Amino acid sequence: MLISIIVYQMPTLNKLSHKLIAAYDQATAPNHEKTVSVNPLVAEIATWYEKFRTAMDYREDEVILRSTIERILKRRLAFGGSGQSIAAPLIRELVWARYFPDSTIVESQVTQVVSEIDLHLRLENEINKKHRINRGKASEWILHLLSSEIEHILKPNDPKDIMSNFIFGIFKDLVMITDDSEETKNIQVFVAVRRAYANDDIAFLRYHLFKQYFEKLTIHNVDKIAEHFPAALERIEYHFNYPLKDRIYSYVKNQSIPFLILDDVLRKHKGKVFSITSNEELLNSEILSACNLRYSAIAGKVKRAIIRSVIFIFFTKAVFALFVEGTFERMIYGRILWSSIAINTMTPPLLMIIVGFLIKSPSRENSVRISKKINTVLYDEPPFLDKPLILKKKAGNASPLLWLVFVILWLATFVLSFGAIVFVLSKLHVNPLSQTIFMFFLAIVSFVSFRINRTAHMYILKDKKDNLGSLIFDFFFMPVIQVGRRITLGISQINILLFMFDFIIETPFKGIFAFFEQWFSFLRTQREKLD
Repeated sequence: MLISIIVYQMPTLNKLSHKLIAAYDQATAPNHEKTVSVNPLVAEIATWYEKFRTAMDYREDEVILRSTIERILKRRLAFGGSGQSIAAPLIRELVWARYFPDSTIVESQVTQVVSEIDLHLRLENEINKKHRINRGKASEWILHLLSSEIEHILKPNDPKDIMSNFIFGIFKDLVMITDDSEETKNIQVFVAVRRAYANDDIAFLRYHLFKQYFEKLTIHNVDKIAEHFPAALERIEYHFNYPLKDRIYSYVKNQSIPFLILDDVLRKHKGKVFSITSNEELLNSEILSACNLRYSAIAGKVKRAIIRSVIFIFFTKAVFALFVEGTFERMIYGRILWSSIAINTMTPPLLMIIVGFLIKSPSRENSVRISKKINTVLYDEPPFLDKPLILKKKAGNASPLLWLVFVILWLATFVLSFGAIVFVLSKLHVNPLSQTIFMFFLAIVSFVSFRINRTAHMYILKDKKDNLGSLIFDFFFMPVIQVGRRITLGISQINILLFMFDFIIETPFKGIFAFFEQWFSFLRTQREKLD
């Protein structure tokens, strides 16, 4: 009898993934420069303050550091100054709040930040000299560019950027726009990847496209950039409003989960990734382990999101709603209607609690599907994650009558959704102003709950097919969620309480931190003299 023996050979890495593994495996040379160190007691107090402050400014976790840098820059630049006077205190504040572990930021990074602050301030000054551009707009752009650059200085060679470039290399060949240029398509894929995988906000997106447009800002090109800044701004904003951007984003977002898990595996085994990827059984085991860790972390992440959301909504309500509602009821009814206020106050946390109870951990089957996707990404040449997305910028000749019907139906959903809420509240004898406030906060809570629910299910590979439940949800609840999104973004821009914290409370508060840190340092010096 002839017995055949089949020897299984592990597939080799494709070209893209080979470069990715090499980037993750690259060793980091130890740095023996002097570092920034802070007092641990001051850092403990500052950390609690920062948690409270960031909870009031609802943002994704991935952009909190950049937005904090921007916030500190705004506060310190409002009183004047230069890179020399701003950089060191800014970095100390970040270390106080434990955005970076103690003694991990070196002096050369502080020097780089000094240079970048001066360079960006010079760019803003040159822009205002050469162009009649809205100064507020120019200042916003400079703060976005500068805060993003500072984060990249303090977090060099971030694996998030390495993985984003890898994902772009895959999806740029899977997306086609038949009636637009290759350059436009590549920019749209790049923006979609940064949004879907890295969770970049508008500031980070502006920063990345700005660097694509001009390359890195230096002392040698600052005048040239200032000269062409308005044209660049217009071009970049065009890409943010591109008609196909949401279609491309959704396509990339639906395939981003395997890359999050792959990043976990590669970070965990940095320095020995090639040995992991050459052993299929070990690789799949590590993928399943990474999935389980992500799943177990969901509950904590959702809990933090709920707490931050409740704080955000409570303080917004305290400033804008309770004062107005109470004053109105005293003027019209001669007393405060506590039942209306109770309904308005209790609904947001109850909805948040319901969202928490509905969270379910993904199944093992989901992890196996992720593992298969990762193997496709690493070994297939080229990686085929999904059917190519073929788009056309100019839509076909749709019937104007049909579009009119769609618009009417869409408006009908708003009427039905908010009309049902008004009907129920009227039956509960809630006055018109309280009804308006209720719908105002219900819209905010609905949007925040939608975001939290999306976070809870962010690692589940979903079937693209719509079912009856999703269609009903879209019809009745999507209008409320969309209104909530617009309100939430608007509040984040004009929240008076945030202004008070940043310019009235935070300035003396951080001054006190600095005083006590120097005082503790003085006491330590005096104690050492006794030894």
